[in-house]
Amino acid sequence: MTKLEHLQDFTSQVRRDILRMVHAVNSGHPGGSLGCAEFLVTLYQEIMDRKEGFDMNGKNEDIFFLSNGHISPVFYSVLARSGYFSVSELSTFRKLNSRLQGHPTTHEGLPGVRMASGSLGQGLSVAIGAAQAKKLNHDSHLVYVLTGDGELQEGQNWEAIMYAAAKGVDNIIATVDYNGQQIDGSTKDVLSLGNLKAKFEAFDWEVVEIEQGNSIEAISTGMNLAKEKTGNGKPICVLLHTEMGNGVDFMMHTHAWHGKAPSDEQLAKALEQNPETLGDY
Repeated sequence: MTKLEHLQDFTSQVRRDILRMVHAVNSGHPGGSLGCAEFLVTLYQEIMDRKEGFDMNGKNEDIFFLSNGHISPVFYSVLARSGYFSVSELSTFRKLNSRLQGHPTTHEGLPGVRMASGSLGQGLSVAIGAAQAKKLNHDSHLVYVLTGDGELQEGQNWEAIMYAAAKGVDNIIATVDYNGQQIDGSTKDVLSLGNLKAKFEAFDWEVVEIEQGNSIEAISTGMNLAKEKTGNGKPICVLLHTEMGNGVDFMMHTHAWHGKAPSDEQLAKALEQNPETLGDY
């Protein structure tokens, strides 16, 4: 099996996990989770330099922060299948006393989760602080963070974006899930983001654009290019053009599945489109 085939199989299983987790409790956010499956699989399985085990300090390894915490199903699935905790624990998603809450939290000590991300707009600030800590610790590893595009309507992001450039935080790669959808409709209709590439560049960031954000090959190429651009005095932004609900035909091209669970019939149809490859939990 080639590396690409492995990543494709991994992604198919992650999509199954997302669908089954959300369906089981009739709540959660499948749309954005499905759209970011290829990205998070590629990030954890290929791009990031990770060490065995987990500790909150994250010294001498690349670390990741999920800012748009509502896409927790994809995050939990990738973490579990990357060895951070048992895959069987995915069955506890959003249940009472579970470590796998609807939005990731830190008080339960779930391996892989470095910040609570229920409120949008905060993850980039945290990641920038972590990146500066790595510099102070003479740690050459990178900090990755994922935000939603609608999340950039939160003003705190732009303070952080200005700060990172002004302070030369060049060991951070901030990826924007650029799917053009948010809970109430398209980002254009709710509050247009304008030309994000031009805006980040105007704030003195280096920008890498991945037009095919659901292609593992394109993600791999783009993220490796982003890594090459680190260490040159500027923070790095990756604009990842994804499709919300990717991999399930009736969930794509709409914001309707931002936070809606599939029925029994819809789950069956969705699972038919995503073969079991690594074994269901």
